[in-house]
Amino acid sequence: MPLNSYAFIFMFLPVSLLGYYSLRRFRAQRLSTAWLVASSVVLYGWFNPLYLALMAGSISFNYALGAAISGSTRMGQRKSLLALAIAVNLLCLGYFKYANFFVENVNAVFGSDFNLNRIILPLAISFFTIQQIAFLVDRYRGQIGRTDFLDYCFFVTFFPKLIAGPIVRYGEMFPRQDGGVDVWLKRDDLVVGLSMFFIGLFKKVIIADGLASYVNLVFGATGLGSGPTLIVSWVGAVAFALQLYFDFSGYSDMAIGLGMMFGVRLPMNFHSPYKAIDAVDFWRRWHITLSRFLRDYVYIPLGGNRKGPVRRNINLMLTMLVGGLWHGAGWTFIMWGALHGLYLVISHAWRGLQGSLGWKAGAGPRPLTAATILVTFVAVTIAWVFFRADSVHAATAILRGMFGLNGVAPPVELSLLLGPLKEVLHSIGFALTSLGIAFPQWGVTILWISLLLMLCWFGPNSQEFMANYRPTLDTFDGQPAQSSRTRLRWSPNVLGAIVMAAITVLAIIGLTQVSSFIYSQF
Repeated sequence: MPLNSYAFIFMFLPVSLLGYYSLRRFRAQRLSTAWLVASSVVLYGWFNPLYLALMAGSISFNYALGAAISGSTRMGQRKSLLALAIAVNLLCLGYFKYANFFVENVNAVFGSDFNLNRIILPLAISFFTIQQIAFLVDRYRGQIGRTDFLDYCFFVTFFPKLIAGPIVRYGEMFPRQDGGVDVWLKRDDLVVGLSMFFIGLFKKVIIADGLASYVNLVFGATGLGSGPTLIVSWVGAVAFALQLYFDFSGYSDMAIGLGMMFGVRLPMNFHSPYKAIDAVDFWRRWHITLSRFLRDYVYIPLGGNRKGPVRRNINLMLTMLVGGLWHGAGWTFIMWGALHGLYLVISHAWRGLQGSLGWKAGAGPRPLTAATILVTFVAVTIAWVFFRADSVHAATAILRGMFGLNGVAPPVELSLLLGPLKEVLHSIGFALTSLGIAFPQWGVTILWISLLLMLCWFGPNSQEFMANYRPTLDTFDGQPAQSSRTRLRWSPNVLGAIVMAAITVLAIIGLTQVSSFIYSQF
């Protein structure tokens, strides 16, 4: 049952809330937790009941190994248990996510004909697997004490963050408000939680899904053997950069809002990533909880920056290759991860140069800061092409267009705007091309993309919009997410009610069909 469905909004969510707080009203705290676990299991099983057996086995195994690690007094045994637990988790993830990819590449290299039946990737396996790996490592480090099995089930299955994050640590879920403090739903939690949920739904339904048709058309054209030209390629790539952002940030907003309704603050996952001044800043803002996992459980164990810049750069490349593979089994994701690894290496070199000039990152002249933001966005958009394309060949076709190698002729659909300039272009050898999109749709798409870019660069994000109520568990750089423009913060007044009512109505009206969240595929 997707979060962006009428069944979830008008049936599942009200029943879950009513049951949870009814049990808490009678001080049945254990039963209220069990109710949430059961609700999450029902929601997850709605997609495919067979997934439940895998998730139940994963939860039982990791809980038992975590208890064994914590209960052992011998360091060697603790290390062995941790290594075993991580290996089993990775083997399970590897089988479901990478077995087909491995066999296909073995056949391609050796000319063999191994046949492996198509393995269906279980929903959310990447998310609940790395969450439990982090739990095991933290248990080994002594950062988590004794855990209750029901609480552990709640930690893994809590449905607002189960399908596509944020990736939560055990310590961020507990202790919860189980001390008898809040036995009934607080008004602010309900109002702000619903507001965050419908802001996220609006992002998904109106913005992300609205861009999908153009993105699919441009990227699908590469499969037909056509190479999009300069303008078409750039508009398609930027449209996908915006689609992905609003799709995933929309889900994260919905998850944060749902968590608030149940009295749980989830960690921040986005903070205006397209305002980043370099790749380092981008990964502090984009999918923050995944960046944190890669830093704490991959990059630092590899040595981090402790052994000099060369080793640091190698560790950055390896970490981002792992991040690319985590997203998907394909060379496109490997290329995407490699590009971001290269971006991080370049960013650290640039920061070193800035330091030698006495500049603090992001604190140089304003024109330079604006230029670095633009360059970072362009670099990220180029990398997104590999993230979206079905193959390296398709990605290459788009990239060739973005660099003008497929021609620079504007689309014929813009001829109405060109007027006399159309003949001038013909006279110097520019032939108009067509992608089969009617001019009004093409023109509206470009205008819509331009407005969305302005919103990303100059507008407040969801956390800043709701900054008065601290909707997320943590802060950004030790400070609450706040907008410098206090008038753009939401308040429960008449104007605030009108704004949220409009967002809610538009989101619900626009929910004509259920589309998957992009990150639910990972």
